[in-house]
Amino acid sequence: MATAEITTSAGFTCTDPVLTQAVVESVAAALTMCNTSARCVGVAGVPMGEKGLVTGIIGVHGKVSGFITINMSERMVIKAVEGLLQDEFGKLTSQVVDGAGEITNIICGGIKSKLAKTPWAFQGITVPSVIIGEGYRMAFARGLEFVSATFEHNDPDAVMLEDRLMSVSMSFLRL
Repeated sequence: MATAEITTSAGFTCTDPVLTQAVVESVAAALTMCNTSARCVGVAGVPMGEKGLVTGIIGVHGKVSGFITINMSERMVIKAVEGLLQDEFGKLTSQVVDGAGEITNIICGGIKSKLAKTPWAFQGITVPSVIIGEGYRMAFARGLEFVSATFEHNDPDAVMLEDRLMSVSMSFLRL
């Protein structure tokens, strides 16, 4: 069974537990659809630098406004999309980029569902956008609530740590 789980909760007290749980459970469900798994290795209450090559972004709006970003290494996004589509790509292709947008949509839809009956509920999400490339920076407005969760992909063939990482970040403002 594919899962994403928090290995310890002691270090995650700086984030809203409702948001943290929504992220972890939504990533677990999405990766199950991709026939893969990852474990949550950290959660922060501040924006984290995006290290992976592929980033999906979706805006949220309603009583809560903001963005959700999903950042993955090239290796991880290829493996996840291959599992989702049950096809082999082996490299970054237009289908893998489209698949990265769909994975972003699945995770954000899960987060939206998990937050539906909470003070963090939002009514709508935008179409996903996918950024390919490294080294970009994002600026954030003051007063946002941040949750940045880092996951380690269960890929026994990935030697380098950065090839196994995925991060999901939320920056929300309650209106």
